[in-house]
Amino acid sequence: MSNSRHYPIEAMLRPAVEYWSALTCGGVGAAVLIMPNVLWIPPRVGVLMGIGLLPLAIRRYCQGRAVRRYKDHLFAIPSYALSSVQLPVQSNKLFLGRGFKWEAIHTERLLECADQRISTLMNAAQTNKNPSDIKNSVGGNSFLHGVEPNEIDVFMNLSDRVGHTLVLGTTRVGKTRLLEVLAAQDIQRGDCVIVFDPKGDAELLRRIIFEAKRAGREDDVIVFHLGFPEVSARYNPVGNFARVTEVANRVANQLPGNGESAAFKEFGWRFVNIIAQALVILGLKSDYRQVQRYILNMEPLLLDYCTLWLSQVNPNWETEVKAIEEEIKVHNLALHLRSRSKRALAIVEYIKLKKLYDPVAEGLCSAFNYDKTYFDKITASLLPLIEKLTTGQSAALISPDYFDLENERPIFDWMQVIRGKKIVYIGLDALSDSTVATAVGSSMFSDLCSVAGQLYKFGVEGNADGSSKKILHPICVHADEFNELIGDDFIPLINKSGGAGVQVTAYTQTWSDVEAKLVSKAKAGQVGGNFNTLIALRVLDEETSKMITHKLPERVNIQKLVQGSSVSDNPELLSEVEFNTSNEDRVTVVEVPLLTPSDLLQLPKGQAFVLMNGGTLYKICIPLPKDDMSGIPANIEAMTKLVNGGGAL
Repeated sequence: MSNSRHYPIEAMLRPAVEYWSALTCGGVGAAVLIMPNVLWIPPRVGVLMGIGLLPLAIRRYCQGRAVRRYKDHLFAIPSYALSSVQLPVQSNKLFLGRGFKWEAIHTERLLECADQRISTLMNAAQTNKNPSDIKNSVGGNSFLHGVEPNEIDVFMNLSDRVGHTLVLGTTRVGKTRLLEVLAAQDIQRGDCVIVFDPKGDAELLRRIIFEAKRAGREDDVIVFHLGFPEVSARYNPVGNFARVTEVANRVANQLPGNGESAAFKEFGWRFVNIIAQALVILGLKSDYRQVQRYILNMEPLLLDYCTLWLSQVNPNWETEVKAIEEEIKVHNLALHLRSRSKRALAIVEYIKLKKLYDPVAEGLCSAFNYDKTYFDKITASLLPLIEKLTTGQSAALISPDYFDLENERPIFDWMQVIRGKKIVYIGLDALSDSTVATAVGSSMFSDLCSVAGQLYKFGVEGNADGSSKKILHPICVHADEFNELIGDDFIPLINKSGGAGVQVTAYTQTWSDVEAKLVSKAKAGQVGGNFNTLIALRVLDEETSKMITHKLPERVNIQKLVQGSSVSDNPELLSEVEFNTSNEDRVTVVEVPLLTPSDLLQLPKGQAFVLMNGGTLYKICIPLPKDDMSGIPANIEAMTKLVNGGGAL
């Protein structure tokens, strides 16, 4: 149905009276063609009349059929399913679903359908005709999609994806299905795909493996799953960085930073930063186990670092430290230092006497001199977090042993993933332990942001000296339930990583979840302002729905039919006219919102509004899957073992 109109009022909810004129024209046209003599018409004239009337009959039938089809489409939500092969994958566009561009004419039709009198008549007519036609298993208001029978495939330009995409929708309305549709296209295009799944959805992982297999990329799949550490790939969230301070940021950002907790967070950051700097200079990899070890006991790290540093400062330092060590009397020491080794005490004293300075050594000595009771108090919020991250089998997962050659599970980092255009599934098992899931997920975002900074400056294969040409690969990041993962590390990822090829698609139920996680409406607004494309499925929160409706025109003009009637008595007693009546239909222009928050609350499952291209609104249906994935195991553990173990898919 074209959105252009020939009359001020469409009146598409009326009876299809065109059928009667079509029947009349068709019958008369057939009669004059078949038996002109019976009708006393010359044969040639009959042929001309028939040729003229039959096209008119066809035209009127098509007009009536359009009215009938429109009314049927209002109530019927047709099944829409696509297999992986049928997805219209393009090199420069991303398929979102099937639908139409929402314009003022659709708002007008929706308001007409919402008229109580018309709606009652339509429901009665449809129910009496065929009850099966109006069965609606997906809930919601079928009028929202039925106002446009002529649908098209809706695409967005891939060049717009670096502006990032936000998907909003309550539970069980199609967010994960949309993720599958978008990720399937990314996989088939050969892009680097990273999927964050806090819950660890088995069907989502199964779909990713299925799509990778169909695209011939099964060897590119890496599965990291905190719920199945014995078969998961391994990853060190604090092992790779551009600046050493990032290690402390990734650890300390998981600590509460409001009120009195802010000071303890800063202390925690300082100690982790000291440890990270020392490990880097010693040529060791940072990981959570190393942090835990030296937070509990800084002395071994002090000894190792000072041994290396003092050897560069004074070749004879060992002799002088030995002399100081022999003069130390334990009973003369402060109580909290009596448990320290004499060698460590001697080194600290030697540095003080010689007035030597090194920022890392200064920090280590400062931590070494703290009373243990006091030290435990100022690290009270840090230690429980580190304990959770280093307990159980997941500890070996996020603090991998790089020298364990018998462990065949892969260890990956983001630069390796991006250069190899890998497909990474991150299952964080947030339902079992949300603290660990949030800490690992947030650290991954921070690490990815750091890598994006390097890519922005040097490209995928570039070197710091600029000797290689800057090359960027599309990095498609899908963050399901991203409100579980969002933190201060996520903000720079969406704010500054577009120039590095990072394309974030974030999925959440309500915007209130994001505000609650960030504990700041201003920060939530900062995050929301970085999503240039909004996709809204059914939402149950009015504030969430306003995120899309407030970006639309506040008022659009629609045509409305106003019926009027009046009766007036004739005051002249002797007149034969006792009263006057008048009836009229007037067409008036009314200003209404293009879309209201309540419309998003009534969306059927699997349907969404899309706001893209600087304010263009589309209404879409998301296709259901119809692939046979029987060749892929349904169990997460089996799938993870199969992929990471290198088994045949």
